[in-house]
Amino acid sequence: MWNTISVIFGIPELRNKILFTVVMLLLFRMGTHISIPGINSLVASGITSDSSQGFLNMVDLFAGGALLKFSIFALGIMPYISSSIVMQLVMVMIPQLQKLQKEGEEGRKKIMQYTKYGTLFLCGIQSLAVLYMAINLSTGTAANPARYPGLIDSAMRPWFIPIGILTITTGTMLLMWMGEQITERGIGNGSSLIIFAGIIGRMPEAIVQLFTTDKSDPLAILILILIFVLLIAFTVILTQGVRKITLQYGKQMVGRRMVQAKSQSLPFKVNGASVMPIIFASSLILFPQTIVQALSSNSAPWAGWAIILDFFNPFSVIWYRALFYYIVYTSLIIFFAYFYTAILYNPQELAENLKKYGGFIPSIRPGNDTKVYIEKILNRITLPGAIFLAGLALAPYLIIRLLNLGSNTGGGALVYTFGGTSLLIMVGVAMDTLKQVEAQLVMRNYDPFMKKQRLRGRS
Repeated sequence: MWNTISVIFGIPELRNKILFTVVMLLLFRMGTHISIPGINSLVASGITSDSSQGFLNMVDLFAGGALLKFSIFALGIMPYISSSIVMQLVMVMIPQLQKLQKEGEEGRKKIMQYTKYGTLFLCGIQSLAVLYMAINLSTGTAANPARYPGLIDSAMRPWFIPIGILTITTGTMLLMWMGEQITERGIGNGSSLIIFAGIIGRMPEAIVQLFTTDKSDPLAILILILIFVLLIAFTVILTQGVRKITLQYGKQMVGRRMVQAKSQSLPFKVNGASVMPIIFASSLILFPQTIVQALSSNSAPWAGWAIILDFFNPFSVIWYRALFYYIVYTSLIIFFAYFYTAILYNPQELAENLKKYGGFIPSIRPGNDTKVYIEKILNRITLPGAIFLAGLALAPYLIIRLLNLGSNTGGGALVYTFGGTSLLIMVGVAMDTLKQVEAQLVMRNYDPFMKKQRLRGRS
């Protein structure tokens, strides 16, 4: 292992790529501590550790601690990711965009330009929401005093909204540029590594809280560590799981001879949708909560609002209400797993391409039979992958309830880090980055990381 590391840093080009990536990620982490103009950083630092902000702390965990610090990177790179997802969905529904995608490099540049426009639009909306959250936290009335007075400098209030929107939007666009630079000049996927660094950046604080402020006994901490190891192992299995369909091609003319083409395989990932089902399900399940909270705050007091909200609380003390949340969340994840897989793979197009290039699946007739067979395989592998994915998404809630951890303690923060979306992102990004480093080593005739079996990657 140490020999491999010394070999990596002994290659000037690879060493420069890694150092460039590390410097960019360090700049990102430094930027998360720079507050937007008008924000009192001392007051903002108290919000991150406030137990009454449990849900926001969970969201802040995935933003790398920048959201509740109201930093210049408060939105992280998520507006760009959201815009990319929306563009991917829109391309399925608009034939003109599909045609544009097939036009080669120029078409892809045009689509990327549309994605950046969408990022700017989302930044404007989301940054406005973040700024109004800061205003609500810093202002109050005689009956309802401000929770964090002094959060916003009074001299900056007239210009707080426009300057804040400009600052946060600029910060997100800067992160997007940094991600592109990492992809081109560094190692790994830039956007994914920035998200990875944001999640990992919260771990030291969570570990310190676990051993200083959390009241869990040593046995519970030991169980927590064992569960983390199992979750990481299961996530690697889910990420690497592939169902390969054997393909054969007819004989081809090579020179003056007919040569039988080598058999190939068509790989389908067990979890082809990756983290998208969790993201879509989480967004959709938050929608009714937002509506109920808005109705309850703008209408006469009614006990029913609290009961309805409790059905969307995974930590509800009434078991059947929490069970309702788990069932709805799991159903949404399974639905979106099939939905996103249907977007990623087009069996009709795959069957036509195989027929066009003389390929076929053994014992399956080309054309419609091949299409039906591919659909059957996709339906079979998507269900277990979706159930596995739902288990990972529910793991933080179940572990917190089982070990009696508070959702805002160090143990709770670690659980959110090693469960669901964050764990899939960390494992996926780590595997991708290791694969790229290994490719650089093999290209220069060095042994890969795993001498017995090469890393298979995610695709």
